[in-house]
Amino acid sequence: MTTADPIMDLLAGQLADAEAGWSIGTFGAIAEFTRELGDALDTERSRNGISVVTEKGGIRIASHPDLRLIASESPTTESWSHRVAMCLPHEAGIMSGRTVLTEIGPDRAALRHRDRNGILFDLGLGALQIDACIRTGEADVVAALRSRAGQSVFAPDSDAMRVILAANPHRVFISRIGRAEVFQPIPPPGGKSPDGPHTHVLPKLLAHRRTHAATEPLPDGWIPCAHLYPAHPLRDQLGRQHPFRPDQHAAFQALLERYGLPELTALKSNVIGAVAKGRGPETVTLPSDRTARAAVRVTVRQLAAAEPRAPLLLAWLAAYDRRDPTEAEDPMEALH
Repeated sequence: MTTADPIMDLLAGQLADAEAGWSIGTFGAIAEFTRELGDALDTERSRNGISVVTEKGGIRIASHPDLRLIASESPTTESWSHRVAMCLPHEAGIMSGRTVLTEIGPDRAALRHRDRNGILFDLGLGALQIDACIRTGEADVVAALRSRAGQSVFAPDSDAMRVILAANPHRVFISRIGRAEVFQPIPPPGGKSPDGPHTHVLPKLLAHRRTHAATEPLPDGWIPCAHLYPAHPLRDQLGRQHPFRPDQHAAFQALLERYGLPELTALKSNVIGAVAKGRGPETVTLPSDRTARAAVRVTVRQLAAAEPRAPLLLAWLAAYDRRDPTEAEDPMEALH
C-alpha cells in the first residue's frame, strides 16, 4: 500500500525489513525496537501512521506535517554507524517535560488492545522530546507507584525505582511522532539487556540535557523524535559482524544522498571522486572541523571495506583515519 506521503511510504518499507532497527529516546534514555526474521508480528497501516508489534515489543510512527528525515553517519571504534533521524522543529517536538513520577491514567493509545486498560506513569525524566513512561495493570503495583508519585524517581529518599525493577512493567517511550513499547523484563543492575526491544535510562547522561549524541550532525532548531537504523553493511542490529554487503551499503548511500546534509554529502562525493581518479590525500584540501573530519573518516573506511586491497586507500587511511583524542565516542551511540 502506498500513499501520497513518500516519507511514510519509505518508513513503512523499513518497518517491513527485519534487519532495520528503531528507537525513540533522548540523550540518556532510549527505547529500542528490533526483531528477528522469524518473529510473529502484527502490522498496521492507516492514514495516521504505521506500527509493528511482536511479543517482545513494538513501535508506532505517526505522520506529522513537519516531519523531516535527516540521514547521517559517524565513525565508531571499528567501523561506522548510520541512522535516519525523524525530526521536528524545536517547538513542535516538545513533550510534557514532567520532572516527577506522575500518573497519566489508562493507556488508551497502547499498541495492543489488551494493554489499553493498563495504567501509565510518566517517570518524570524531564526530557525535552520524549515522555519516558511505564505501564502496569497490576493493582498492587499501581497502588505502590501512586503512593510514590509527585517525587523524582532519582531522589535519595525515593524507592520508586526499586518498585519498578521488581514489578517489570512495560516501558513506553512517547514522542510527537510515535511511541516504542518494550514488554521484555528489565535486566538487573549490571545485567545485560535482552536481545530485541529494550530500554536504557542513564541518569548521568540525562543530566547533560542534550537531545541527541554530539556525533550526530543535526541542524540547529531540529529535534530528533525517533530514529531509524537501516540494515548495516558490516553488522546486524545486535552488533554481530558479517561480511561487507554492497547492497546494504548502496541502499543507505541512496538515503544519505536524499536526506543527508548537503555540505556533508558534497564532501563525501569529493573524497570518493578523488580516490576514483587515483589522487592521494595530499591533493585535496578538506574542511578541518570535527563534523567534516568524521565524514571523511567514514568515507575512507567505507571505501576500504568495499575495496580492501586498493593500495591508494592506505595513504588515505593513514592521513584521515587517525583517531583524534578530542573526539570521544558518544556513549549513546555505543548502546545501539
